[in-house]
Amino acid sequence: MVNTRTRMSAIVATLGLVGSLALATASADESRTSGSAAQIALTEVARAQNPTAGAAGPQDTVWIAERAGTVRVLGDDGLGEPVLDISDETTTDGERGLLGLAFDERFAHLYLSYTDLEGTSTVDEFAVQDGTVREDTRRTVLTQEQPESNHNGGAITFGPDGYLYIALGDGGGGGDPQGNGQKLDTLLGKLLRIDPQGGDPYAIPEDNPFADDPDARGEIWSYGLRNPWRFSFDAGSGDLLIGDVGQSDWEEIDWAPASSPGGENYGWSQMEGTHPFRGGTEPANHVPPIHEYDRTGLGCSVTGGYVYRGEAVPGLAGQYVYSDYCDGTLRSLEIEDGRVTGEHDLGVNGGEVVSFAQDGDGELYVLAIGGTVSRVDPA
Repeated sequence: MVNTRTRMSAIVATLGLVGSLALATASADESRTSGSAAQIALTEVARAQNPTAGAAGPQDTVWIAERAGTVRVLGDDGLGEPVLDISDETTTDGERGLLGLAFDERFAHLYLSYTDLEGTSTVDEFAVQDGTVREDTRRTVLTQEQPESNHNGGAITFGPDGYLYIALGDGGGGGDPQGNGQKLDTLLGKLLRIDPQGGDPYAIPEDNPFADDPDARGEIWSYGLRNPWRFSFDAGSGDLLIGDVGQSDWEEIDWAPASSPGGENYGWSQMEGTHPFRGGTEPANHVPPIHEYDRTGLGCSVTGGYVYRGEAVPGLAGQYVYSDYCDGTLRSLEIEDGRVTGEHDLGVNGGEVVSFAQDGDGELYVLAIGGTVSRVDPA
């Protein structure tokens, strides 16, 4: 890439999706590399307009969200015409736009995560019948005002428990000026867990860690996050993995086991990765990342992915695949009991990787903000 840092700064300023970008995907520590990397290739299967997220849909489809507000379905001939369009209700200023989508387990409802014209983070629900979105059933499930145009988070997905998880950034402005990451009376800087069908507009699960705390928001599942742009659950183990974009020095990947009761404090803004941030004091309950990387290379903003559970690339099975918006290299981690036992450079570049998608068979797709939708195939 030519003049990488200057070019990436311009892209982030205009496309903005991943927040105050931090840095460098350094080479994997040789002492922690286990065996050889899986041999993969990226096969372009479609072109989109600034794709931001994807999800497995009904009838073995993959649905792709485009930042301006459209949703399209991936078929054998690429992406079809939009099946849903909310582009007159969102804005792409800063890091805003249509940022996430998710289906419930039965594909009976589609949820969209976007910022509205005022920049408010919004999650809307649509009923789905025979694979078709019923726009007349639309209702708003959750909103959260955003003080700035960056660090919106925006990823949403259903966990193995059937509840909807929603990632929200710290509200923007460099360094978390309001200290939202560590505050329990705000949804900002958090991963939320709600039951969208259990109440009006939603219910808080009784076993949420702060459900009975009068001084905390009951929706909170975990906190201390800066901009958890992408997170996922391992389809095999149920473990949770979060790619949290750093401020200026460290990118991090956080992990929680499927057995976790929630309540994890990932440290921001007292900590950036495993390092005190601007003289911060490490919280006593800090849960450090299982992986971090600094800004000595080309990376600047971690893009969280998925643990690979497909069949096309057996050598990749059980590894967490992720990338970086500025570096674009696909990498993987071998993880055992919450500890990284191997790191791999997978030897392919997906461009400005903004997101991953996983289909119903566990195969992975890579989304680049420039428009490419690529499938991870064996080399």
